[in-house]
Amino acid sequence: MNNSRTFETALITGGSRGLGRALALAVAARGTRVVLVARDPDRLDRVVREIRAHGGLAHGVPEDIADKTAPHRIAQTAAGLVGPIDLVVHAASTLGPLPMPLLGDTACEDLGRVLETNLVGPFRLTKLLLGPMILRGAGTVLAISSDAAVSAYPRWGAYGVSKAALDHLVRTWAEETRGLGVRFLAVDPGEMDTDMHRDALPGADPATLLDPAVVAARILAILEGPPGGARVLATESAS
Repeated sequence: MNNSRTFETALITGGSRGLGRALALAVAARGTRVVLVARDPDRLDRVVREIRAHGGLAHGVPEDIADKTAPHRIAQTAAGLVGPIDLVVHAASTLGPLPMPLLGDTACEDLGRVLETNLVGPFRLTKLLLGPMILRGAGTVLAISSDAAVSAYPRWGAYGVSKAALDHLVRTWAEETRGLGVRFLAVDPGEMDTDMHRDALPGADPATLLDPAVVAARILAILEGPPGGARVLATESAS
């Protein structure tokens, strides 16, 4: 990664749809070599072909971040495809069972699955990629957060708990890597016109929701902006 804060390589989970897809398209358009991770190989392949059709370089890795064995395969495959990773984006996420139940009605197993996808998977993958970043003295880890991380909403309990914990994970890693050249951010993208939002609130008016492409541009402005010296940061907003 050079001094202008552009990225030579990026690894994006949840890259087949929504904000993950929009970020993949945006960074690839800047010349970044992109590795996309998602569960659905067909949707993943469509995004990879879309990026390549516009002259970008992209690879798809069909994996489920919630599988505890997947992060090792993801990290090894990504390094083999594009080399050391400059930017990691944790965009893969799940709401849990639909329609979303009250927290008291949420099965323990369903809470566990939400945490595995939204928190534990990102922890495992970051842990694998952080060492090489520290050795190079450069790297950025971006977690996609939510306002549900700071505000309690009925029926958003499992998701909100996972995002609150993800935010704190990012803050803790930011403190523990202070001065080592690695930047940690958690960004609340706002309410977007995505499949996930339609699953959560099927009656929402799309005209009131943000375009993921617009949000991706705002996030890139944050990522490419001043890093605050060696001090890496906590949580920012894209809305």
